[in-house]
Amino acid sequence: MPLDCLASFIKPASEKGLRARLADFVGRWWPALGDVIRPRPAHQTAAFSAAVIALSAKMAKADGVAVVVECQTFERFFEPTPDELPRIRRLYDLASQDTAGFEAYAESIARMLKDEPDLKVNVLECLLMIACADGILHPAEEAFLRTVGHAFDISCEEFKRIRAPFVRDPEDPYDVLGVAPSASHHEIRSRYIELVQRFHPDRLMARGAQAALVKAATVKLAAINAAYEAIMSGRRVQGESA
Repeated sequence: MPLDCLASFIKPASEKGLRARLADFVGRWWPALGDVIRPRPAHQTAAFSAAVIALSAKMAKADGVAVVVECQTFERFFEPTPDELPRIRRLYDLASQDTAGFEAYAESIARMLKDEPDLKVNVLECLLMIACADGILHPAEEAFLRTVGHAFDISCEEFKRIRAPFVRDPEDPYDVLGVAPSASHHEIRSRYIELVQRFHPDRLMARGAQAALVKAATVKLAAINAAYEAIMSGRRVQGESA
């Protein structure tokens, strides 16, 4: 599905810049009016929603077949209203015919979230949840997601950490926290607190993020908590047996 099919959803970037500057100026003199004309954050726009829907649909097709459970997972996490559902399903079905052009959608989302690195991580987490809905992460899906991660300026090492909470590899929980097994208790605790503060779902809810992003953060936070507990429990056992 070509990107220009979403033209009706996308406003020129220059308009956003002008409105943002005008809102900042007016807001100094009349805060209420400044709030009215201030542009919505990119992650709350129809253009962002449409690009994520299309990218999700194409990701589901990456392994050669878009299965029903992946579509159901998409709808469960994005929580469309009954009025929105027919339009969203049409866009999803059209985009899921093949993976052609998915890079353009990833780049579009990256531009919209260019100043929101954490939200780019959240989008990638949503895609991972859909990809893993059928119980496996197909190599073609992983290649797709790595390409998306590259468009989002996410390094290979960071991708591995993002992937860890959703794909249960026979690796230890240190990958989930992104710390070395040789790290001290203090380093692990500091890293754990940093991740909890950075990815807590309440932060996204306060910013008006879409339901799917909040749910992805909730899954990730649970994995972070479980990994931390596993590491601490393992170290306690090792300390007792030493």
